[in-house]
Amino acid sequence: MRRRELIALLAGAAIEWPFASRAQQKATRTIGFLSGVSPDRYQPFVAALLSGLNDTGYSEGSNLTIEYRWAEDHPDRLPALAEDLVRRNVEVIVASGGSPRVAKAATATIPIVFLTAVDPVQTGLVESFNRPGGNLTGVSFLAGELLPKRLEILHDLVPGAATIAMLVDPGTRGNARFVEAAKDAAATLGVQLPVLEVRAPRDFEPAFDKLVELRAGALLVSTDPMFTEHRGELVALATRHAVPASYAWREFVAAGGLISYGASIAGAYRQAGIYVGRILNGQKPADLPVVQPAIFELIVNLKTAKELGLTVPPLILARADEVIE
Repeated sequence: MRRRELIALLAGAAIEWPFASRAQQKATRTIGFLSGVSPDRYQPFVAALLSGLNDTGYSEGSNLTIEYRWAEDHPDRLPALAEDLVRRNVEVIVASGGSPRVAKAATATIPIVFLTAVDPVQTGLVESFNRPGGNLTGVSFLAGELLPKRLEILHDLVPGAATIAMLVDPGTRGNARFVEAAKDAAATLGVQLPVLEVRAPRDFEPAFDKLVELRAGALLVSTDPMFTEHRGELVALATRHAVPASYAWREFVAAGGLISYGASIAGAYRQAGIYVGRILNGQKPADLPVVQPAIFELIVNLKTAKELGLTVPPLILARADEVIE
């Protein structure tokens, strides 16, 4: 090959190589993340979501961009945030923290992967667990359905409590049905179950003042997103008032709470990440059954029990999946 021909060949390769390299790279995909709460205390759950995405070949900052929208305890902001994600034409919306219904109202075409503590069929998110229909699927914690069981465990732990108060956010859709189920369970156990309604974190202290006024011997905390975000404040108030409290998630007990019984939040967010990846890879939400947890964790904090002067029954300790000492 002559020198002039060799130079021309190398020059042509230099021009074509960058274009060929870019063609081989995966295109960056864009999804939205919508939540009614704030990011500060949800970072472990976001990390679990990213882990699930990684399992399906997507990595934030590499081949994936995530548009985060946080309402920061102002649910009235959610519709505008959802509409913004729709205008940006994201490929999938992850709806958590009390936002699934708002996301559904915002779009009938963009796939939505939701995380919810209430029954998605009863609340109208999907047609059925196995065949969601439409553009939504996701993960249901089945947390509300566990309230009667959590009440029973709390009663076993504090058998002398004739009154057990229940903390509820009445703004959470679907709560009324679960409150009624918990009241039925309380009647069976022979205990009073007054309901303390809170609509914002500023209502926490007045609710605990009411709890003292009622002489409640224990507290059952519902599964509302606001409570999960402000778990530190709730645990601190329960500690200050020396009231044994039951929570839905392990994160409360890790923060110093007494006992929890429920599914893994991190596990649910990881599953949501997997579903988002599968949708990006071509599957339709209608073909992905709503995931329901198969394992529920019983977590006990013995240090907190000791501070409250409680002896945890051997049967509860034997059943516990984790004992924090």
